[in-house]
Amino acid sequence: MSAREEDAPDRVDPRANPLLIGQDEAVARLESFHRSGRLPHAMILSGPRGVGKATLAFRFARWLLAQGGGGGGLFGGAEPGPGLAVDPSDPVFRRVASGGHPDLMTLERTVNDKGKLRDEIVIEDTRAVGSFLRLTPAEGGWRIVVVDAADELNRSSANALLKVLEEPPRQALLLLVAHAPGRLLPTIRSRCRTVPLRSLADAEVSELLRRYRPEIDAEEEGMLVRLAEGSIGRALDLADAGGAELYRDLVALLSDLPKLDVAAVHGLGERLARNDAAEEFRTVADLLGWWLARLVRGGAKGALPAEIVPGEGAAMRRLLALASLDQWVALWEKITLLFARADGLALDRKQVVLTAFLDFAATARD
Repeated sequence: MSAREEDAPDRVDPRANPLLIGQDEAVARLESFHRSGRLPHAMILSGPRGVGKATLAFRFARWLLAQGGGGGGLFGGAEPGPGLAVDPSDPVFRRVASGGHPDLMTLERTVNDKGKLRDEIVIEDTRAVGSFLRLTPAEGGWRIVVVDAADELNRSSANALLKVLEEPPRQALLLLVAHAPGRLLPTIRSRCRTVPLRSLADAEVSELLRRYRPEIDAEEEGMLVRLAEGSIGRALDLADAGGAELYRDLVALLSDLPKLDVAAVHGLGERLARNDAAEEFRTVADLLGWWLARLVRGGAKGALPAEIVPGEGAAMRRLLALASLDQWVALWEKITLLFARADGLALDRKQVVLTAFLDFAATARD
């Protein structure tokens, strides 16, 4: 994957991103590890998707590499600053951003023989980690591997990485980005120190949205912040896929249940069936599952979540009165599986959308 320029406001690549907001506690913990002189050989950076875990991993890697064998590294440059900051003009920053630093390796999903991005990190790529870390650091400091993300390791890859963790070379550091660390092998977790990152505050998500998507208006920004639930990554993905408009359309359809506006559902299905609408289709799948999960949680707690669009609360109350929580949970499981199969088996998107809303209507009539 090519690095993106750090000064492009609409692009956010962790390798080239000098900005990290809202993760002061995690930064302080990494600084404390370094000051103690007992830096763990492997760390899991955990937390929800899109809150800055990969950005922090590369930020810490840059900061360590910038010190090299003694300030500034082999190619000079400024001393690394507080908060794990390295100036974007520093040669180390630019080489990390371009993927050209000899002491840094990124383990991530790669493309297969057909040029398609794999669903998981395969063992062929993971085997290279051990040989990379055993090499002498080219610039007298650390050899660092960032795994982005460890959740995507398949079983064989995870076992290959475990072998490296069991006998880590000197001056070697592994930084594992993990959205759901509980899914990692217990033996991997036991050999790593975990550094948790928190969900961002709404004000922090707003600040970042204004920086990276300055073209959106205040109403859309407010909707995206509430839909993102503390994840700037999710907010940006939704912004790029027209998530605010899609959410309005979905809630309008759900608000009429058990009556179903068949013409509107067909229109949505045709829109999502276009060749260029794959991302919109995934966004609808995500938003439908998310809305159902909010409905179930609200019903279980006896307190519905705050409305994102007008009339949403009334729709939730009516649906909860029309069917039991067990029925809505069953529908959530059914729809989640339906969209997962659609993505994996390339099912007809329009038919999938029609089926999902017909299942909604059927549950509301039971």
